[in-house]
Amino acid sequence: TRVASPSLKTDKSRYQKYIKKKFGKKEPKEIFSLDIERIKRGLKGKSPQTVKHVLNLIDRIINHGVKKGLTEPLSFRIVKPRVDNLKTEDLTKDQLKKLLSAINIDSNHQARTIMLLILVTGLRRGEVFRLQKSDLDFERGFIRLRNPKGGKSESIPMNHEAEKILSEYMRLNENPESDFVFPGRDGRHRVDIRRAVNRIKEKAGLPKDFRPLHGLRHYFASSLASSGEVDLHVLQKLLTHKDSRMTLRYAHLRDEALKKASNVAGQIIQSVGSEKKEGNGQVNQIT
Repeated sequence: TRVASPSLKTDKSRYQKYIKKKFGKKEPKEIFSLDIERIKRGLKGKSPQTVKHVLNLIDRIINHGVKKGLTEPLSFRIVKPRVDNLKTEDLTKDQLKKLLSAINIDSNHQARTIMLLILVTGLRRGEVFRLQKSDLDFERGFIRLRNPKGGKSESIPMNHEAEKILSEYMRLNENPESDFVFPGRDGRHRVDIRRAVNRIKEKAGLPKDFRPLHGLRHYFASSLASSGEVDLHVLQKLLTHKDSRMTLRYAHLRDEALKKASNVAGQIIQSVGSEKKEGNGQVNQIT
C-alpha cells in the first residue's frame, strides 16, 4: 500500500479536528463569513500559522469542488491572519551545550543522529526523512537532496562533521533492508519523529517555542552568517533557498560580524597611535 504523504496526513488531521464537525455537511453556499469567524474563535490560542493552515484548507477544498464543477464558490473571501515567516531561532552556548548533552544520552538512535545532522548541515526535516542510502556520496563528499522545498533535486557538500555522524550511523545500519537512511515503521518513508525530539528538547530545558528541528536549521544558518566568513550567496546555496529574500533574514548577523572585524582594525591602529613617542613623552592619537 502507498504511504500517505506527510502533508496529506496533516490535512486529514486538520479536517477531522477543526472543519468536519462545523462544515462537513454544508455546501459552500451555506457557509457565511460568521461561520468562518466561529472557526477562528475555536482556534484561539493556536499560532497564526495554524489558523492560516486551517483556513487555507477550507479554501482548497472548496476551490477543488468549483474546478470539478461540483459546487459554487464562496460568496466572500476568507481573510487569513498575517504570519511572520521571518522568525528565526537561536541558542546560547549554554543551551547548545545542554542540548548536545541531552542528545548524546537519549535512547533513540535515529533522533540523535537526525538532530546532529541538521545541526551541522542545516537540512530541512523533510529532506532528512527523504534521504536514501544511495544519496550519500562518501567518496566525493556530497549529499543528494530529493525534491528539496521549491525545486528539483540537488546536492550539498557533506562536511567533515556530517561525514562522521553519518558514517557512524550507517556502520550500525539498524535497518539494512530499507532504502531510506532514517526509515519509519516497516522500513518505509518516515513522516515524523516529533515525540523523540521533543523529549530531547525538554531534557535540555530549551524554551517551549523552540522548534527542535527547524530551530536547529536556523542555528546552523545563524552561526555561519555571524561568523563573518560565509557570504549570503554561499549561505543561500547551502540552505537551498530558491529566493534570496529568505536568506536575507540573516543579513543583520553578517553585518554585525563585519562591523566587529572592522572595529578590530580600528582598535589596532588606535593602540599603536596611543603609544608614547620615545624620547618626548608625547602621546599620538588618531583624531
